[in-house]
Amino acid sequence: MKARSRPRIVVIFNRDFEGAEADPENKAREDVRGVAENILRILNGAGFAATGLGVTNDVAAAMATLGEMKPDAVFNLCESIHGDSRFESLMPLLMDLANVSFTGSCSFGLALALRKEKVKDMLRGSGVPVARGYLASSAAPGSRPDLAFPLIVKPAREDASIGISSASVVANPTMLESRIAYVVETYRQPALVEEYIEGREIYVSVLERVDQEPLVFPFFEIDFSDMPPDRPKIVSFEGKWVEESVEYKGTRPTRCTDLPEVTRNLVASTALAAFRALGLRDYARMDIRLSRDGVPYVIDANPNCDLSDLAGGYSRAAKAAGLSYRELILRIVSLALARHDTQKGIANLPAPASLCPKDAGPPGQADPRARARAPSQRGG
Repeated sequence: MKARSRPRIVVIFNRDFEGAEADPENKAREDVRGVAENILRILNGAGFAATGLGVTNDVAAAMATLGEMKPDAVFNLCESIHGDSRFESLMPLLMDLANVSFTGSCSFGLALALRKEKVKDMLRGSGVPVARGYLASSAAPGSRPDLAFPLIVKPAREDASIGISSASVVANPTMLESRIAYVVETYRQPALVEEYIEGREIYVSVLERVDQEPLVFPFFEIDFSDMPPDRPKIVSFEGKWVEESVEYKGTRPTRCTDLPEVTRNLVASTALAAFRALGLRDYARMDIRLSRDGVPYVIDANPNCDLSDLAGGYSRAAKAAGLSYRELILRIVSLALARHDTQKGIANLPAPASLCPKDAGPPGQADPRARARAPSQRGG
């Protein structure tokens, strides 16, 4: 009897960090290579036939290579193309079209997550608490919702706290107009304006399971006790990336262990409701602000969050749940392999039943500016 061959896994990752050393955000892009190397080591050690594939701007070549490799599943770590995180959904879209099973969220979920106002609209429509807000394409005063100050202003198409600083929290109309102008002019995209929720910032990590309810890992939160009193209690870009900054020193991740059971269950159910409402898949992290009156507001959704071993917030939460890094990676790849049984693979290219196994929709327009989806030791 012929021995059964080892399952073939291809780990894809973006290579747009190459030649971009002058970009201050480049280290965040380059970190994905180390994550890919760790995952390859784990998969090969577990008996898979795992190979890495770096994706350049030539996505057609990447898809042709996948066709030659004929993987049983792809471990998707491709977070940007051409230095732009808004192309994150491109490879998943092509793999969906080719019926290739891959880890993480589908193209629609990934594109949606970088349209923050649409995320909030969908959550609001599903009954998930989100802050009141609106999308501003210019700083010119106009017909806007009557929101209560303070407000927070952030780019609507970015991730990893790009464009967020202490100046993002504004206390009056003059500051609001100035910050909107800054976001629109600097990032060439609309600004998302929302009521600032004062309260605890809690990160809720979700992992799906085959034929079972998703697993919610123990919560982590940001300890703002060392934040200077003149700075708002938010996780800014400096708070994630600039280690010598007061914001970095004032935003320490820590286990969230003191919530009453009723509140903990409410936070967990809110995160799961958001995960499902947005059509996310496999694994994700929900950022929640627990207001002083006990309402868990979803402030951000993070599909395909950072899978770094030592620094990643998601793997830290998994370890708190009793899963080693190895076990976490193997569970994630098992989800894609389970889907492989119902997909014909890249060798045959029939018209797909849908672009996404859970939801179908447009992949979203990409902005030409070079931006990267940056994994972070402060949550990812």
